[in-house]
Amino acid sequence: MAIMLLRFCAAAFIALLTINSVQAQVRAPSRLPDPRSEFVRQCAPRMLGRWEHPEEVCGCLHDHAAAVVEDRDLREALLRGISETGVPTIETDWVPTSKQSEIGPTFTKIAKPTLQCMFDPAK
Repeated sequence: MAIMLLRFCAAAFIALLTINSVQAQVRAPSRLPDPRSEFVRQCAPRMLGRWEHPEEVCGCLHDHAAAVVEDRDLREALLRGISETGVPTIETDWVPTSKQSEIGPTFTKIAKPTLQCMFDPAK
């Protein structure tokens, strides 16, 4: 009787381990947030009250205005400025000293797509 109980417990234990192993393999891998979605999530509250469709404006700024900035440091600084303030801005301490002279030309480059995004984001 004791041997039979021991075999039953061992079988139950092995079954439990197998089930837990299968469940661990079936779980979906955790996904990191999409950078665009995360930007829109941070940006949209800053646009409330300014624009009728803040998510569209933020998405457009990400996809069109910031996309024309080839330099990674300047682009990240621009996206940070938009998501923190709701307007295209770049603080000089957000970019390396060697690239700070490029801030002005960057704003010239993004002027047209920024205006398009803010006043007609659907196009």
